[in-house]
Amino acid sequence: MRKFVVAFCCLLATTGWAQEEDLLGLIEEEQPEKEFEQASFKTTRIVNAHSIENTHSGVLDFKISHRFGMINTGAYEFFGLDQATIRLGLDYGISERLMVGIGRSSWNKTIDGFAKYKILRQTTKASQKQMPISLTWFSGMYVNTLKWADPDRDNKESSRLDYAHQLLIARKFSEGFTAQLMPSLVHRNLVPTKDENNDVFAIGAAVRQKVTKRVSVNAEYFYVLPDQIPDTYENSLSLGVDIETGGHVFQLHITNSTPMTENGYIPQTTGDFFDGDIHFGFNVSRVFTIVKPKEFRDP
Repeated sequence: MRKFVVAFCCLLATTGWAQEEDLLGLIEEEQPEKEFEQASFKTTRIVNAHSIENTHSGVLDFKISHRFGMINTGAYEFFGLDQATIRLGLDYGISERLMVGIGRSSWNKTIDGFAKYKILRQTTKASQKQMPISLTWFSGMYVNTLKWADPDRDNKESSRLDYAHQLLIARKFSEGFTAQLMPSLVHRNLVPTKDENNDVFAIGAAVRQKVTKRVSVNAEYFYVLPDQIPDTYENSLSLGVDIETGGHVFQLHITNSTPMTENGYIPQTTGDFFDGDIHFGFNVSRVFTIVKPKEFRDP
């Protein structure tokens, strides 16, 4: 009898353990890990504007951005190729959500710094908890380092500073198509005339269409809300092609904006795209792994 009781208890314990394992298995199956959409854009820039993409954690991205003169300047200026505006930048991924960057542009001899943080990330259809969009916050600061036009005047160093803030709202609708909205605020401590506001509000929109595995086409447009800047300025419009080649991404584009920073191309674009005031330009990106992620570090 005693042997029977011991055997029966062992059977119950074994059955209970098996059932517990089965229940844990069911729970794990019902709560799969989140899967996030990848590569909504080829790189962290669309043309001039930032995309929702960040450089990966521990990765340094060296960017060279170049804008030639206006194509309609004619043969004497070699259709704009005799003129150039350039920006050199370094972007670094602190984490998968946080990215920072610095740059130096020949436009107004501007030094810029920025931070981008991913607030929300779009999930794939396979994820249990659905997030339909990606949401990123962008903040930038810009320093104009040109010499003062009137050095004898009581110039304040704070007059050199501009700021920009954006919400980048994007959705990858399919494997090949992504759309992004960019509500934007640019604050300038000093403006040239009384006709210009220190605060400029704009709405940006961008789309990306994948053509092949390594080629995509992009378009972006910024609409500045009325009665903020003089009529001599235009809204920024840009079209581009992205070409991925190993560790490089080449971005070829045309745009009516000379500046490549938010305080420039949003409130201070002077070219009329449809009158031929178009710049040909390119961005070149090269990434370097500075710190390997923990899961890939050598033992």
